[in-house]
Amino acid sequence: MSSPAVPSTPTGTTSISILLYSNDRSVRDAVRIGVGERPADDVVVERWMECATPEVTLIEAQTGDYDLLVLDGESQPYGGMGVCRQLKNELFDCPPVLVLTGRPGDGWLATWSQADAVLSRPLDEARLTAAIADLARR
Repeated sequence: MSSPAVPSTPTGTTSISILLYSNDRSVRDAVRIGVGERPADDVVVERWMECATPEVTLIEAQTGDYDLLVLDGESQPYGGMGVCRQLKNELFDCPPVLVLTGRPGDGWLATWSQADAVLSRPLDEARLTAAIADLARR
């Protein structure tokens, strides 16, 4: 259901839409502010969709035509790693997924979730923008 990121200008800039899941508004705000509108010279975030519940996230991922998903592994009641695994197993052509973990030691869980990239907290803005740009270029 996902379409690949589409260059928006002849200069090679890639315009992307991002689905962001976290039940914690402060996490959603930190990710949006950290990524900004232009995470790299060649990547522009055209659209954000924020979801606070796993049910809405699953529906949006299936119907919203997103280029990239950012899922909070610490969300309650259903974490982003479980949502990621479900989407990777059920959604044909699932977009790339960045999972945010609570600690570096949770990397093995993110591997289980089939995430394409993993970042642990506290979020580092440079690593966050680099991960978003890398996934957008895939």
